[in-house]
Amino acid sequence: YPSEFLMQKVTEDNQIPVQLHVSVSLQYVAGLKGNALVEFFHGNIAEVENEELRHLMWSSVLFYKTPNVEVMACVLLSTKAIYFLLDDSFIHADEHQSDFWNKENSDCENSSFHLSCCFVLKLNDLQSVNVGLFDQYFRITGHSADHIVTCLTRDSYNTHTFIQQLMAVLSLLARTPSPEPVDKDFYSEFGSKNTGKMENYELIHSSRVKFIYPNEEEIGDLAFLVAEKMDGLTNLQSLNILLYVLAFQVNHAKGSAQNTNSLQPKTLILTSSDLFLFDEDYISYPLPEFAKEPPKRDKYQLVDGRRIRDLDRVLMGYQTYPQALTFVFDDVQNQDLMQNLTLDHFGE
Repeated sequence: YPSEFLMQKVTEDNQIPVQLHVSVSLQYVAGLKGNALVEFFHGNIAEVENEELRHLMWSSVLFYKTPNVEVMACVLLSTKAIYFLLDDSFIHADEHQSDFWNKENSDCENSSFHLSCCFVLKLNDLQSVNVGLFDQYFRITGHSADHIVTCLTRDSYNTHTFIQQLMAVLSLLARTPSPEPVDKDFYSEFGSKNTGKMENYELIHSSRVKFIYPNEEEIGDLAFLVAEKMDGLTNLQSLNILLYVLAFQVNHAKGSAQNTNSLQPKTLILTSSDLFLFDEDYISYPLPEFAKEPPKRDKYQLVDGRRIRDLDRVLMGYQTYPQALTFVFDDVQNQDLMQNLTLDHFGE
């Protein structure tokens, strides 16, 4: 340790997504390569001398206590814990976070140091991992509200790789074995006898950590919600969700010096007839066991919805990933105006 393969892998993975801005301190971390990165981990982050760095990933993260603040993080997985190296601007983003973070470094405010805070989730405290729809994100749950973090990878490959690495590391943990399970048939294992509703698919790891994956019903619920937003214009049976992707909506803000682009996280859903943008709550659902009341907002909140037949053109940027798409719709007040004009004009 560390092997040549690991050094090459963490060096390749140590790249900040180009669409997101990070602080100087995190830019320094992103500039480290190979052995320097491993030495940085042991000198500044690792809590135990004999722990090994296994995986590195850059991702946006959300905390359960601050569900409205999405922040960039360097996520480091070791044989003992998951470390979230956070942008120092996150501390000042929300007044209610002071108790959560216990920040006591006001003396350093005006110095030349670039501070980062590191949130640590020990693997022994890990209880469950909820994987989001189409592997666009995953939520890690510990034993309290302080220990719930969602990683918005917006990339199924990154999600899959991290989950695989996490399972491998959890296999190294020495935990007391669970009691032998009683033999159950399929229906009692996956279904609730009271409601007859299928539960989400659960995989219980040998370390007793639950990995929970969405089942078909979540897509069905989403399709029903989308149909509801369409004011019953479509038949639910014929409504198919073709695409679900976590994206950003670009808002052009005209600044005094230059035009700046602010990126608003959105969930884009494409059906066979419409295009929708939703604000989605990625951190509160499904409800943690200790939650005493439901979240203040719904899981999906409609922001915008347009009919595909009103789509005039799609403009594609030629920059590298992430690709920017501009959807241009016909700006018609009455949705049925075009259809009626055509019938009147060409009718007998």
